[in-house]
Amino acid sequence: MSKAAIVFWSATGNTEAMADAVKAGAQEAGAEVSVFSASDFSADMVADFDAFAFGCPAMGDEVLEEDEFQPMFDAVLPHLSGKKIALFGSYGWGDGQWMRDWEDVCSAAGVTLACDSVIANEAPDDEAVAACKALGTALA
Repeated sequence: MSKAAIVFWSATGNTEAMADAVKAGAQEAGAEVSVFSASDFSADMVADFDAFAFGCPAMGDEVLEEDEFQPMFDAVLPHLSGKKIALFGSYGWGDGQWMRDWEDVCSAAGVTLACDSVIANEAPDDEAVAACKALGTALA
């Protein structure tokens, strides 16, 4: 059985709703799933999991949340090679540039994403929820 961690930051609940859908998809596919807020996850926990879904909304000028999520992600990134990784998040403006930049950071660090990233404009609609469940399934 795969052990998956869902690690996210959410201000409005939109990215949290996406995390819930990722969890449902992973569990339905048979994974053992643990969910963490960004402030409760650290690099020393990476070895305990086979797969990770990281979720963060676009903030400011289409960047990751800078006080909790970005420092946590920077700390765990060097330890993610060889693990199944997926990214998700919501946005309220722009065109998803923050996600493309985040994917590029992962690629430059040698991290291969297990599936397409999922983004939702504001609250996830039915299509985004289904995509998040599929993301969870891909991690299982």
